[in-house]
Amino acid sequence: MFEFHDVEQNSDAWFDLRAGRLTSSKLGVVMANYGKAFGNPAKQYAVNIAVEQITGKPMPSGYQNEHMQRGHEQEPVARMIYETDTFSTVSNGGFFGSEFIGCSPDGMVFDSGVIEIKSVIPSVHFANIKRQSLDPAYRWQCIGNLKFTGRDWLDFVSYCADFPPDKQLFTHRIEPDSFTDDFKMIDERISEFKALVDKTRQDILNLDYRT
Repeated sequence: MFEFHDVEQNSDAWFDLRAGRLTSSKLGVVMANYGKAFGNPAKQYAVNIAVEQITGKPMPSGYQNEHMQRGHEQEPVARMIYETDTFSTVSNGGFFGSEFIGCSPDGMVFDSGVIEIKSVIPSVHFANIKRQSLDPAYRWQCIGNLKFTGRDWLDFVSYCADFPPDKQLFTHRIEPDSFTDDFKMIDERISEFKALVDKTRQDILNLDYRT
């Protein structure tokens, strides 16, 4: 069962809620190599989650590249354009959390929808429009947000301020019925990943620091 927390994203309370949980923004790392052993990125992520579970504190992360900075700056603009185009109001996405999983959609739409906004460079935006589907880089995050929030649909929004005004926003809607198999894959992989985190946590607690 996922509980909704009406907190501001990137606030201290938001980071505290994420601590010790697998979040949908990192779901792609966990789903990589599905059916095979976890790769190094997933193993490293398991260590981070295990440490957060032991300490009860979120791990500090000051990393922010130019794409992340652009996203923070342009997301409000993309949201306003989306609201105008769809005659809707986007409310706070907050944080949805269970014992081990969490997700933070960019907003909720009415009582049934959820939105995920990505501010991208022109070449990526062009590819998204041509593809008429989810950006592969964010596929698992979007599917995870749809599953974990329990909403009826998710609108993936690709935004590029450099495009002509009438083509700056591309929206692709997904619904649960189309992702039944993916949901099963997520459940299976998360179960395996939780076992990895549990083992990693015990290994950390049992470390012998004596030389």
